[in-house]
Amino acid sequence: MILEHVGKAPNIDPSTRIAPNAVICGDVTIGANCSLGFGAVVTAESGKVAIGKNCVIMDTAVIRGVRNHPASIADNVLIGPRAYVVGCTIEGEAFIATGATIFNGAKIGRAAEVRINAIVHLRTVIAPDAVVPLGWIAVGDPARILPPERHEEIWAIQKELDFPKYVFGVERAAPGESIMPSIMPRYARALKHWHECDREIG
Repeated sequence: MILEHVGKAPNIDPSTRIAPNAVICGDVTIGANCSLGFGAVVTAESGKVAIGKNCVIMDTAVIRGVRNHPASIADNVLIGPRAYVVGCTIEGEAFIATGATIFNGAKIGRAAEVRINAIVHLRTVIAPDAVVPLGWIAVGDPARILPPERHEEIWAIQKELDFPKYVFGVERAAPGESIMPSIMPRYARALKHWHECDREIG
């Protein structure tokens, strides 16, 4: 399904294969000889998405561009099944494996690998040719790449990156409190508003 979003339609090279139930929405550019698999979603929700040539976006992967964080994927990149990529930069020849997650403002260097179920946190920079191993977490700039059992070290860096402020523009809640009651109603309304006028064009 190809959707126009806020008056902007995807620009897809005619040599690219789009699976029948893939969704491409808004200000998205996809280069030559790419393949988007079944159930893949590429949405320029409030920021652009640019995908280079010879890229494979596998089944059920999600790529989102968001405000202040377009998603930019260079040539010859593979995004694996169930990967979630939002508002980040992925340089050429990178390999993003099944179930990997890459957050806002992150940068993946040329020919780097983010392996199965690995996480690259927001504002994290992965060097060219680096590897984030299966299930590990990369956090910071330059990235520290740590196994999940080292949660306290990860959290010490992650806390300073300030996900609530960076993504939602709110202060982190005090212990025992939650930011969710203030964020979720606003976020749900914004998503509804942004997509109210989407128009199917292909």
